Amino acid sequence: MSADADVVFVNGEVHTLGEPDETYEALAVRDGRVSRLDSDYEVDFSVGVETDVIDLGGRVLLPGFVDAHVHFATTGRYRVEADLRDAADRGECVDALREQAAASEGWVLGWGFDESTWPDGAPTRADLDAVSETRPVAAVRVDMHTAVLNGVALERLDAAMPAGDVGEDGRIVENAVDALYEAVEPSPAEMRELLAAAQRHANARGVTAVHDMVRRSNAPAVYREMAAEGDLSVRVRLNYWADHLDALEELGARTNHGSEWVETGAVKTFTDGSLGAGTAKLSEPYADSGGTGQWVVEPEELREIVRRADAAGLQVAAHAIGDEAIEAVLDAYETETPNPGKMRHRLEHAELATDAQIERLAELGVVASMQPNFHRWTGADGLYADRLGPERRRGTNRFRAVADAGAHLAFSSDSMPLDPLYGVAFAVDPPTGEALSVTEALRAYTAGGAYAGFSEDRRGALAVGSDADLVVLDGSPWEADELTDVAVAMTVVDGDVVYDARP
Repeated sequence: MSADADVVFVNGEVHTLGEPDETYEALAVRDGRVSRLDSDYEVDFSVGVETDVIDLGGRVLLPGFVDAHVHFATTGRYRVEADLRDAADRGECVDALREQAAASEGWVLGWGFDESTWPDGAPTRADLDAVSETRPVAAVRVDMHTAVLNGVALERLDAAMPAGDVGEDGRIVENAVDALYEAVEPSPAEMRELLAAAQRHANARGVTAVHDMVRRSNAPAVYREMAAEGDLSVRVRLNYWADHLDALEELGARTNHGSEWVETGAVKTFTDGSLGAGTAKLSEPYADSGGTGQWVVEPEELREIVRRADAAGLQVAAHAIGDEAIEAVLDAYETETPNPGKMRHRLEHAELATDAQIERLAELGVVASMQPNFHRWTGADGLYADRLGPERRRGTNRFRAVADAGAHLAFSSDSMPLDPLYGVAFAVDPPTGEALSVTEALRAYTAGGAYAGFSEDRRGALAVGSDADLVVLDGSPWEADELTDVAVAMTVVDGDVVYDARP
């Protein structure tokens, strides 16, 4: 058998992002694995007649990004249904929904509005009634914990929505939003279209692996179908919602079961809501509303979920944003599991973690799965200043403190938006201080996600034998004036080029 490489990348700046970060000129790939890291001269000895030689033209090559917390179907919906993320006010939001109504049948759906910078506030039932008075219309906020419905949608979902989660002007939160999600669940064919659209977007952002949070969804079956047909260009880790726990136990599913393309990850559970919705559980009242948020899953129920999942050999990923919720998760991991670090149980978001909680998180070996792009709301005039006040907003998303405590830090986007370099830019220059270095931020988006997914032996850092999951950047993130100006030039998964924007 020939030892020639299938593909070699030459004339580049190849960073392993290991400990330490070593740099090379060239990298060779054979059978989907890195086979050599060396100089251009030495790697030339791996070139055979059929080897594909890719000249990087001085570009930077890194391990592919691992997004450790996404909602992939929602990412696809931004591209298939109304994308409300760029709306500058209610009028633009309503205009986008009207365009969607003209181009579709049935439900009129829009995703990702963020009214925190709008001069006229969030859309209302009356705004959505103006889109249609005969079809159900829904606009889902960027945090996915809040939505606004028109009259038809409110009437249709009335019996399924808890009264306490239905507010004025068509606004709904938490479990009422879950009722909406169930009502608009895509068919398998529609789900495949959404996942394919999300995959194209992820590849264009240098993402080679995702940890998808799936709930009462046909997405797992669709992913496996795509993998069997050779249509996956991201590696997928399925984090099943806790309402799948009975089925997972009955099937004997375990964390890390599956293939190199689709595997079982964690059991995902909520504790509290979000800061955007005012439902994150806080020990001190909100500055604007005076409330302290709400439990989406009560601490007693959380402990039972953790106990059962751990006993079944399943990792747990627990959503907790407010300090009260973070305390409940850490309590559950400490009391209901013999070794939370061994199972790499995860704390999702951890936005308002205190000093004591950060130290405790590190001592327990719990993975901090955090989202640097949430800093878009932490500025002095931002949403978090409104919700928490000018001082408390500085105590959010404390990546520096988490890293200094020695905790395992995994970065992700939560699909808000799915764009690692956007997140890295905030981690390096956050509005609240506690910045990471460029290398630390990149590692959190590569090795951090790999560790959270038990794949650090083959992903997250480049070495001979590691998966050939790579991202090529047009510029150096270490030298750029603005990290968001650095473009992804190429993405490689399993040694295959899945995205190429080079001229």
